[in-house]
Amino acid sequence: MPDQKSLRSPALAFGFALLALTALRIGVAAVVTVSPDEAYYWVWSRAPAAGYYDHSFMVALWVRIGTWIFGPTPLGIRLLGPLSAAAASLFIFDAARKLGAGRGYAAALLLNATLLFGAGAILMTPDTPLVFFWTLTLWAMARLVAGGSGWWWIAAGIAAGLTLDSKYTGALLLAGIGLWCLALPAGRRWLRDPRAWGGLMLALVLFLPVILWNADHSWISFAKQGGRTGDFHPARALQFLGELIGGQAGLATPIIFVLCIVGLSVETVRVVRTRDPVSGLLVALGVFPALIFIEHALGDRVQGNWPEIIYPAGVIAAARLPACRRWLKPGLALGFAMALVVYVQAVASPIPIGGPGDPTVRLLGGWNKLARAMVLHAHQAKASFVAVDEYGLGSELALRLPGALPVLSDEPRWQVFSLPHPETAVPPGETGIFIRTTRRHTPPDAAPWSSMTLLGTISRGRNGRIGESYELYAVTLAPGAASLLTRLPSGAEP
Repeated sequence: MPDQKSLRSPALAFGFALLALTALRIGVAAVVTVSPDEAYYWVWSRAPAAGYYDHSFMVALWVRIGTWIFGPTPLGIRLLGPLSAAAASLFIFDAARKLGAGRGYAAALLLNATLLFGAGAILMTPDTPLVFFWTLTLWAMARLVAGGSGWWWIAAGIAAGLTLDSKYTGALLLAGIGLWCLALPAGRRWLRDPRAWGGLMLALVLFLPVILWNADHSWISFAKQGGRTGDFHPARALQFLGELIGGQAGLATPIIFVLCIVGLSVETVRVVRTRDPVSGLLVALGVFPALIFIEHALGDRVQGNWPEIIYPAGVIAAARLPACRRWLKPGLALGFAMALVVYVQAVASPIPIGGPGDPTVRLLGGWNKLARAMVLHAHQAKASFVAVDEYGLGSELALRLPGALPVLSDEPRWQVFSLPHPETAVPPGETGIFIRTTRRHTPPDAAPWSSMTLLGTISRGRNGRIGESYELYAVTLAPGAASLLTRLPSGAEP
């Protein structure tokens, strides 16, 4: 029997490694420029609601909590990202132990070494709370499957409901657990236990506010996400499948991706042959959603972040492989090295991999300089507002411009938001500056303006590389503009 010192040493090493990794992620999150989507979720946080145009409410709540502590800063917006990643690592560690994956360290380390998990720890998107609550649900189910009390169904139900409140992909979690219950003898016995049904009811109750919000807003969010399945192109199936596999091999990092694929394949064979409940759980929460994404790729592109939910089960299956011990160190070394390169590139874009082709330049480059330039142009033109017709651009400027220079948006999506100051607060006849990306080749909507004059172009970027260019117009508010424009909240306001 191993002595206490031999058990304590790996635990201390793992604990210190996790603390150091979390500190690094907090530091990176604090200095990386806020991306347009993150600025958009910050706007959500200023308009508390049970649902939003694109997703459920959890990301807005997390941003609200972080900015309550640190204000509308990069760290405030992202605070719960690195903290939830650390907590999820502990849940994966314990779940792996309960499911027979050694002491659990390998699974937790493998998950942290994936680019998907590492990026989610420094950026704030709906996937950040999604993966955390998905992992929490897996942990509760692991406790149950390992012989724990039936009351773990209640914990699993609460976690699953919060997963749905994070992103609609959480429906695959409930479906996977339901599949486990129906397909295996160990699962079917729980169908007679009221605690299992109580967990399901709790999940649905927690999701009910999102349903009611959608019902009150013409099901707009459900329709937007459900509409992704309506435009299929089967002739491009091979292209989409290739992008899915290649993208995941890069985002999970190659060695970890192969370990997860082999591990989940072994678990699939085992559950078919033996009806093993542990293997069945890993298949239900790893293989089942993977098959859904593969099916989607037969006719449409799968975004690289969608399959992130596969990896909590995938790394446990990988850690259960005998070959994992041999490939663990190379996999971790490659994964963390790739993550470090991504972190450095996100902070400063030192590697010249192209202008707009580099996402760190295109998405992160030059926002503060653009905001300062807009203040200067507004002063020179005696403009009383800045106008946009794109939600990402508008959110970035709203976050950065002073409150005295309001941002007005000609974007229909804002009509379903309960923003704190929806009125334009600018009378007809006032002049402003309208900024619009040059990527859009159609003429701007002239309805809100009684006059519009092209002033020139402006660009933003990083290290001499242009991320995006914009046209600037001098505009005058038309008499009916108040019904067409929405004033966005300002990051300069409390």
